[in-house]
Amino acid sequence: MLSSFDWTIICIYFLILLGIALSASRRQKTTTDYFLAGRNVGFFAIGASIFASNIGSEHIVGLAGQGASTGLAMAHYELHAWIVVLLAWVFVPFYYQSKVFTMPEFLEKRFGKEPRWILSIVSLTAYVLTKVSVTVYAGALVFQTLLPDTFGSPQNAFWVGAITTVTLTGLYTVAGGLRAVLYTDLLQTIILLIGSTAITYFGLIKLGGFNELRVFASENVAQYALWRPLSDPDFPWLGILIASPIVGIWYWCTDQYIVQRTLAAKDLKTARRGALLGAFFKIWPVLIFLIPGLIGAALNAKGILEIAIDKDGNIIGDQVFPTMVATLLPEGLRGLVVAGIIAALMSSLSSLFNSTATLFTLDIYKKIKPKVSEQKLVLIGRMATLVVVVFGLLWIPIMPMISKGGLYQYLQSVQGYLAPPITAVFLLGLFNSRINNKGATWGLSLGFIAGMLKLIIQAFFGKEKIANPELLAYIGDINFLYFSGILFLFCALLICLVSYQTELPDENQIDGLTYQTIDKDAIRESWDQKDIYATGVILGLVLAIYLYFSFWI
Repeated sequence: MLSSFDWTIICIYFLILLGIALSASRRQKTTTDYFLAGRNVGFFAIGASIFASNIGSEHIVGLAGQGASTGLAMAHYELHAWIVVLLAWVFVPFYYQSKVFTMPEFLEKRFGKEPRWILSIVSLTAYVLTKVSVTVYAGALVFQTLLPDTFGSPQNAFWVGAITTVTLTGLYTVAGGLRAVLYTDLLQTIILLIGSTAITYFGLIKLGGFNELRVFASENVAQYALWRPLSDPDFPWLGILIASPIVGIWYWCTDQYIVQRTLAAKDLKTARRGALLGAFFKIWPVLIFLIPGLIGAALNAKGILEIAIDKDGNIIGDQVFPTMVATLLPEGLRGLVVAGIIAALMSSLSSLFNSTATLFTLDIYKKIKPKVSEQKLVLIGRMATLVVVVFGLLWIPIMPMISKGGLYQYLQSVQGYLAPPITAVFLLGLFNSRINNKGATWGLSLGFIAGMLKLIIQAFFGKEKIANPELLAYIGDINFLYFSGILFLFCALLICLVSYQTELPDENQIDGLTYQTIDKDAIRESWDQKDIYATGVILGLVLAIYLYFSFWI
C-alpha cells in the first residue's frame, strides 16, 4: 500500500527527527535544562509544541471518526482556542512569575503540600492509564490499516506499529528532555498541518466540492449539526455549553501536559505570545480533522470510498482517516501524511513522557529526597520516562477492549469527571485570596472521589445495564456533560464553604499568587499592541467559525 517513494519520505522524516533529538541531548546538565529547556525557548517553538502536544494520533483518527459518525458535535471541544487565550492572559502570568516547574508545585505554593500530592498522584495515574493507551492505540490502528500485510497480518502490523513508536519516542524524549520535545514538535506541527490540509483538499476534489458536502450534511441534519437539541442523549447544546469550558480550562490552563511548554519561555512576553500562537493553531482542527471525517462519510454514501462497517451496518469511525489516506492521496504525498500521523503520535507521547517525568521527579522524588543533586534528578527523570514507556507497552493489550466501548467519547466523559475539581481549585485560588489549604484539599479529594464513583456507576448501572437499584441506574444514565457541571458546582461550593469556615491563609501563600497580590506593573510591561491585535484575530476567527457552522446546513 505504501510505495518505495513513500517509505523514502518517512525515512527522511525520521532521520531529521533523530538529528534534532541528538542535538538537544548535548545540552542537558540541570533540571532546568532537562525539564524546561533552560527556560530560553522562543514563542514559535512554544506555540507549535502546545498545538502538536494536543493534536495526537487519537485526534487525527478519532476526530475524523467522530466527524463521520456524529458530525460537528465535537467541534465545541476543538474550538477551545478562546480558552488558550485565557491561558495566555490570565494563567501564564501567575505561573511564570512564581517560577514553578509543575502545576502541583504551584498548588503547594498557593495552598500547601496536601493539594500538591493529590494533584501529582491523580495526574500521573491519568497520564499512564488514559493518554498513553489512547494515543498508542490510535496510532497502531493506522499501521494496521495502511500496512495490513507488511508484517504478516494486520494484527502483527498493529503491534509492530505500537511498540516501535512508543519505544522510539521514549528514547528521544529520554535523551533530549523538553528541548527535544519542543523542537521536534516544531517540525511535526508543519508536517501535520500540510498532511491534514492535503487530505481535506483531495477529499473535496473527489467529492465534487464543498457544496456537495453541505448537501450531504443537510440531508442528515440531526446527525451532523453543530448544535444538538436538548433531547439529544449524547451532546445536548446546554450540556456542551456547561461542560466544554470546565474541561477546557482544566486541560489548557492547569494541566502539566500543556502548561509546561509556556514555563520554558525566556520571559513572560514570550510565554504569552507562545500561548497565543498555540491558540491560533488550535482554531484549525475543525477544518482539517473533523471535516475530513464528514467528507469520508459523504464519499462512502456515494460509493466512491469503501469504509469498513460494523455488525450493525454503521461506519467504523476509526477507519475513516486511514482509509482516505490509503485511497485518495498520490504517491509521495501519502508517505508525507503517514509521516504526519506518526509525527502526531510521537509528539503527544513525547510531551506526555516528559511531563510525567517532571511530575514524578520534582513533585514526588524530590519531596522524598530534598537534598538530591541536579545530576541525579535528571537521571531520575530519564528513568521515570522509561518506566512510563514500559507502562505504555503493558497497556497495549487493553486498548482494543477499551475501544469497543467507544474510545473517544469515553475519554471525553472521563475528562468531564476529572476536570471539575481541578478547574474549581485553580480558578478560586487565583481570584479569591480567602481560599485556603483545607478548602482546596477537601475540594480536590471529594471531587475526585465523586467523579470516579460516577464513572464506576456509569460502567455498570443504567439503561441496558443493571437496572436495580433505581438510584444507581439513574446516576449512571446522567449525561456526562450535565454531571460535569453539577460536580464543578459542588466542588466550588465545598471549597468556599470549608475555606470561609476555617483560618485565613498565610500571607506568604497568597503573595504574588492571587489576582489581588500579583505584580500588575510587571504584567503590564509584558504586553503591547501586537498581543492585543493577535488576540482579536484569534477570537474573531473562533466567532466566525461558530457563526458559519451554526447555519451552514
